[in-house]
Amino acid sequence: MTAQSIETVATAPQHGAELIVPLNRLKASPKNARKTPHSPATIEAFAASIKAKGVLQPPVVEIERDGEGVPTGNYLVTIGEGRRQGLRLLAKRKAIKRTHPVRVIVDAENDAHEISLDENMTREAMHPADQFEAFQRLAVEKGYGPEEIGARFGVSAHVVRQRLRLGSAAPELMAAYRAGTLALDQLSAFCVSEDQDRQRQVLEQVGPHTPAYAIRRAMTEAKVSVGDRRVRFVGVETYEAAGGPVLRDLFTEDGGGWLEDVALLDRLVGEKLAGLADEAREREGWKWAKPALDYPDVSAFGRVYPVAVERSEADAAEITALSEEYDRIVSEAGAEGLSPEADARLEEIDKALQAFGPDFDYAADAKARAGVMVMLGHDGLARFERGLVRAEDAVAPPLEEETVEDDGSDADAGRGGGAPEPEEDGRALSDRLVIDLTAHKTMGLRDAVQADVSAALATVVHGLALQVFYPGYGLWTPLQLRLTATGLERLAPGVEDGPAGRRVRDRCEAWGARLPERAEDLWGVVFGLAPSDQLDLMACCAGVGLYAVRDPHDRRPGALAQAETLATVVGLDMSGTWSATAASYFTRVPKTRVLEAVTEAVNAEEAGRIAGFKKGDMAEAAERLVEGKGWLPPVLRTVSDAAEPEDESADEPRDDDAYAFAAE
Repeated sequence: MTAQSIETVATAPQHGAELIVPLNRLKASPKNARKTPHSPATIEAFAASIKAKGVLQPPVVEIERDGEGVPTGNYLVTIGEGRRQGLRLLAKRKAIKRTHPVRVIVDAENDAHEISLDENMTREAMHPADQFEAFQRLAVEKGYGPEEIGARFGVSAHVVRQRLRLGSAAPELMAAYRAGTLALDQLSAFCVSEDQDRQRQVLEQVGPHTPAYAIRRAMTEAKVSVGDRRVRFVGVETYEAAGGPVLRDLFTEDGGGWLEDVALLDRLVGEKLAGLADEAREREGWKWAKPALDYPDVSAFGRVYPVAVERSEADAAEITALSEEYDRIVSEAGAEGLSPEADARLEEIDKALQAFGPDFDYAADAKARAGVMVMLGHDGLARFERGLVRAEDAVAPPLEEETVEDDGSDADAGRGGGAPEPEEDGRALSDRLVIDLTAHKTMGLRDAVQADVSAALATVVHGLALQVFYPGYGLWTPLQLRLTATGLERLAPGVEDGPAGRRVRDRCEAWGARLPERAEDLWGVVFGLAPSDQLDLMACCAGVGLYAVRDPHDRRPGALAQAETLATVVGLDMSGTWSATAASYFTRVPKTRVLEAVTEAVNAEEAGRIAGFKKGDMAEAAERLVEGKGWLPPVLRTVSDAAEPEDESADEPRDDDAYAFAAE
C-alpha cells in the first residue's frame, strides 16, 4: 500500500490504512491494557534496536477525536507503546528529530483495550537458550563483538559476554537446560569454563541435580580462587604479568575467578617472601633470614627481644623538647584546625624525631646470633617474626647452671645463681652437712617469703619470666615452679596467627622489650616493678603456660575440668576467636553433626533442606548458613560448672588430625 500523506483534514483514514505520522503526533493510549510502565532497561533496548535497524514492526494506532468526534490530528498508540517510548528516548538524546516520521497502521474497527490485552497475553517470550545461541551466531557469522552486539540490542557488553559464554555450552548442557533439567544458575556454573570436555566430565560426575556452587567448585577444583591468601599476597596483576592464565567468572557480581597455574603462583609467593626476608636481613643486620609459606612453630626457636636504646643526655633532652613542642602545637589547634605554618612545623618535628630512630631496638650482639622469619599470614599479608634464635646459635648457660632432671628433691632446688658451695673457715663442708644446713636455711627462707607478700609475688613472677623469656635459664631460681610453653601451631595450623594468637604474641613482645637481655639481670628488674606491673607480667607468663588440649593420648580430666572453671571465671567467649567453616569443622565431622549445627544456629527447616547433599556440598552450605550466627561446637562453649566436658567424639569416627580445643 502506498503511504498516504499526513492526515490533516476531517476525513478519517480507513481501517487498515498505513500512515506516516510525525513522532510528536503519537500519544499513549488510555485504553492500553498494560498499566505497569516499561522498565528503563526495556525502553533502552527498544531505542538501541530502533537506532540500529529502524522500527521493524509498525505500531497500531487509534484516531484521537475531540468531544465533537472530530479527529484532532493525533494518534493514540494501542499496540507498540514500547517502540514509541524508544523513539522518544532517541529524540531526547538528539539522535532523531521530534517530528521523525513513523510508519503506523490504523485500527478503526476493533476495541482498542481488547486488542492491547490480546497483544500482551498471546505472546510467548523466546526461550533464553535460543537467545544465547542467537547471540553466539551473531558473533561467529557476522563477527560482532560484545560491545557492538550490546549496542544493537540495548544491553551491556558484560551481559553479552555472559550470553555468549552460555551460548557456547556443551550441547548436552543446552539440551538439558531447554528440557528444564538444568536451571540457569546451574548452567552458569558449568559455563564458568569454556572447556566443553570438562563440562561433560563434571556433568557425568555430579549429575544434573547438584547445586550451582558445588558445580562451580567441581569445575575449578584444580585451580586457586582469587580470594586465596597467596593470590592476595602477590596480586593477580603480578601473576598475569608472569604469564599466568586467569579463569574469570562472568556470572558473579564481584567478577571473581581462579588462577590456573598453581605452580607459578607458588613460585611467585616463594620469591616474594624470599625477597622480603633478604631485604629485612640486609636492612636490619640479622644473622639469617628465612621465608616460610606456612606459619611454623616458632616456639621451637629461642627468642631475643628489643631493648631500650641508650641515648646521650643531649639527645634525650632534644627528644623531650621536640615531643613537648609537638603536643603543644596540637593542643593549641582551634576549631579551624592547624594553620599551614603549624602543620609544616609538625612535619619537621616528625622527621627530626624519626632521625633518632626507635626507642627500642635489638642489640647488635643479639642480631649477630638471631634471625628473622618472613611468612605468609592467613590474611594474605607478610608476617615478620624477628629475634628468633636457632638451637646452634643459643648462648649456653654457664656449666653450673645446666638443666638437670628434677626428681623433686630439696637438694636440686638449691641449684641456681652460680654461687659457690658454702665453705666454713676456708675448708669445704661435707655434702651431708651442707644438705642439713641448707635445709634449715630453706625452711627459714620459706617462712620469710610467706611473711613478705611483695617478695613472694616477685619470686613467682621472676620464676615464670625466666622460663618464658629466657629458655635454658629456668633453674636460675630456687622456686620449684615449672612452666612449659607448648606450641599449638602443629596441632591447629593458623592458631598462632588467629585473633587470640596475635594478642598473646603482642603481649609477649611488649614485655620482652621491657625485660633485660641477660637472665642474671632479671631479678633486679622484676623486684623493681610496681605490683600492678608484676601482676601483668605474671598474667602474661601464666597465659603462655596454659595447655587445655584434649588429646586422647594425654588424659587429664582434672586439668581439663579446671580449664573449664577458669574459662567461666574469665568469661571466655570463643565466638570472637573461632568460627565454624567447612575447613575448620564441617568437613571433619559426620553429617549428623553438620545438621545438628545448622539446626541450632538457624532452624530445622534449613537443616532439612541440605540433608540430602553430599558431604562436601553439605559442609559448604552449612558454612554459609551459620556464618555470623556465633555458633560454636559444644567443646568450644564455656560451661558454668567445673565438670569435665562431654567427650563429643566418643560416638563418631576419630580423625587423627582433628583436635578439639577447650579454652586456651
